[in-house]
Amino acid sequence: MRAEYDFARGERKALVSSKGKTRISIFIDNAVLDGFRAKGEAAGVGYQTMMNEALKQYLAENQRPITEARLRAILTEVLPSSGEGLTRRSTRTRAKTARAG
Repeated sequence: MRAEYDFARGERKALVSSKGKTRISIFIDNAVLDGFRAKGEAAGVGYQTMMNEALKQYLAENQRPITEARLRAILTEVLPSSGEGLTRRSTRTRAKTARAG
């Protein structure tokens, strides 16, 4: 071991670089953090890894195009089943069909 070391050209940075990841500081609700820590401990996975996977899944779900089945499900939830939410055009079409039949 040397008696003296020269750190004049030394750089302050992480010893091991982590490619593809960035260290940030954010505020997370205590309940959310506690929940991820508990799930991570139960699964034997780090809670930060679980949070990262949950965020990736959220982004992937919100980037998918809406399929016909999903659109039908959304419309079923939003529009009243009695037909009150129908547009004028669909009402006119239904009236013409009723007169013709």
